Amino acid sequence: MTGTPVVSNAGPLMALAKLNLLHLLKLLYGRVRFTPAVYSETVCEGVRQGYPDAHSLRLFLRQEAWTAEAIPRIPRDLASLPLDRGETESIALAVTVNGLLLIDEERGRAAARGRGIPVRGTLGILIEAYDRRFLTAEQLRFHFAQIESATDIWISPALCRRVLEKVLG
Repeated sequence: MTGTPVVSNAGPLMALAKLNLLHLLKLLYGRVRFTPAVYSETVCEGVRQGYPDAHSLRLFLRQEAWTAEAIPRIPRDLASLPLDRGETESIALAVTVNGLLLIDEERGRAAARGRGIPVRGTLGILIEAYDRRFLTAEQLRFHFAQIESATDIWISPALCRRVLEKVLG
């Protein structure tokens, strides 16, 4: 676990729920923070649309007693960027708590980096789990293959192959 606060945007939460790997968040970070917009997007909207991973995420969050954290204010320059509400709130919370931001979307990652916030995406979470021996090389290959073949996880298959090659050779 890390002493640095960790904030998650919707993408990694949804991807890890689809992969049945939400437990890695607790193993790696102890606790992950998220905002009302992220909860609404991942759980409320997902359950409404009947996505099984949304039900899994809701159950996990309840079990861990992780609840959404409201943002007191979003800086005007951040609010003016072409980001969705969840990305904007997640970046604002990460800035507020001086934390690591879990985010997959490139525009959001760039906006966070521009504010000095370190970022990690779903692939980075899996690699960290491998590096810390929560996943074997075989499991890492399997989960990357799942992501590559998934039609509902929007991470480039080419990126998966490049990252996996770099990590495992």
